[in-house]
This record gives sequence, structure tokens and C-alpha cells, in this order.
Amino acid sequence: MSHRPCDCPKTDRYVSFAGIDCAGNARRIIEIIDTHLAVPGRRDRFWDYFDRKRTGGSGPRPDDLFLVHSHLNQIREYFEAWQDAPAIALLDRVEEECC
Repeated sequence: MSHRPCDCPKTDRYVSFAGIDCAGNARRIIEIIDTHLAVPGRRDRFWDYFDRKRTGGSGPRPDDLFLVHSHLNQIREYFEAWQDAPAIALLDRVEEECC
């Protein structure tokens, strides 16, 4: 059986990200988390770990989008616990558009 190259047009798998500010939206999620964590009583051991990971304390320093993508469920639960509907909407958008 012969394997000939496809006559298909060349595609760019990242073209769908054009015009989407994934990095900016992930940064905004991190800023919202920081705002919540500044309130006494809204921090636990996970968020201490999250802060260490964010600064590269447990390996290479990840970018905000990677960090948000890696912890989507924990971030969602946190925003739900504090009933932050706008933050949940932004997280949904980042998950759908960027992750």
C-alpha cells in the first residue's frame, strides 16, 4: 500500500486562537483569585500550594493560562463557594476558548 501525501490544504492548529486573548483572560482569572485570597478566611493549604506553584516554588514558573488550565476544577469550586458569577463566566469562557 502506497502512502502518498495528502492533497489537503496545510492547516494551522492554532488558527482558532486568533483574536482570542487567552493570556489576558487567564491573567484576569489570577487577579480575581488574588482578590479573593486577600480576604481573611478565604485561603487554605491548596491556595498556599497554588501560590508556590505560581511563583515557581515547586518547579518551573508556569504561565497563567497553564496554571488556570491545570486547576480548572479547583478554581471553579472556589468561585462557586464565594458565589462569584462573573468570575465563573470568565472561567467558562477561558475553558471553552483556550483550554
